[in-house]
Amino acid sequence: MTEMKVPFSDLGKQYWNLREEILPVLDDVCKKSAFCLGEYVEEFEKNFARYCAARYCIGLNSGTSALHLALLACGIKEGDEVILPSQTFIATAWGITYCGAKPVFVDIDSRTYTIDTKKIEAAITTKTKAIIPVHLYGQPADMDEINKIAKRYNLFVIEDAAQAQGALYKKKKVGTFGDSACFSFYPGKNLGAFGEGGAVITNNPELAEKIRILRNHGQSKKYYHDVIGFNYRMEGVQGAVLNIKLKYLDEWDKKRRQIASLYNEMLISTSLTLPFEADYSESVYHLYVVLNPKRDILAQKLQESGIATGLHYPVPLHLQKPYSYLMHKEGDFPEAERNARECLSLPIFPEMTEDQVEYVANKIRND
Repeated sequence: MTEMKVPFSDLGKQYWNLREEILPVLDDVCKKSAFCLGEYVEEFEKNFARYCAARYCIGLNSGTSALHLALLACGIKEGDEVILPSQTFIATAWGITYCGAKPVFVDIDSRTYTIDTKKIEAAITTKTKAIIPVHLYGQPADMDEINKIAKRYNLFVIEDAAQAQGALYKKKKVGTFGDSACFSFYPGKNLGAFGEGGAVITNNPELAEKIRILRNHGQSKKYYHDVIGFNYRMEGVQGAVLNIKLKYLDEWDKKRRQIASLYNEMLISTSLTLPFEADYSESVYHLYVVLNPKRDILAQKLQESGIATGLHYPVPLHLQKPYSYLMHKEGDFPEAERNARECLSLPIFPEMTEDQVEYVANKIRND
């Protein structure tokens, strides 16, 4: 087998594929000095809302800011509780903490790695105000079950779709199954900016207006500040880049699914636990995550073969230091802990070649 280098992702190749399209638009942003919000952000907001079949999109400076403002707009405050899965990126919990509320962790489903809907009701108290399901790795959570519970207890539902741009739940794009949805456009995401970026989408005009005001120093109009606000505005450059890339998102997501299918075929006979796709969903495979009890040994051997891998995420949130005050211990959420202990993300990106996929799979099979 010919040796080769396989990066975890290749943003450079994506840039060169789009360079001739992107550079003139960036030049136009600079000529117009449309650096903060402005026409390019507005255009992206309009186009991304349409893409998600939502009424409103509010562009922000990060997915973390999106989570924070989505919660604030729902009135989440000190003393409230918000339910979320323990195995996710920590930004999901940051938004809750920034509001002064308490994150209440729930274990994940053993197959989809999204929140275990059978565990949610036991976590609800009189202080619970919202649920944040996470479409982890690009796999949609079971939104029908989550919404049934939320309706029963009169709770807000805020989708964390940071890793799931274009993912389908029952043939409909994620993002409009709750009160709002939060997206990240960090460069490595399926739809990535040239830096940080995020957005909230919603069909609720009141939530949209609150978030729009909160992101821009609490201003309803310039220099008139109605509430304590934040500087969470999206930059014009990011809006311009995202507008161009959005045209290719479905094509890129399709390519990711093809790569995932190849991995599934080639790794079926190995000892790895492969990703499971629920029958209600169409994952966009932001990450292709396998489980292996000897994860670290496998990762080292792949690295020695020139293959980059990732760990998403090696410590579940209930065991992270900032949340030690919640007094959780090992064993509290066994599926999240198993995922953290055994997870390994294999390379997957739209520009990845079939030869590269085969090389990774063969190295794993020959291990």
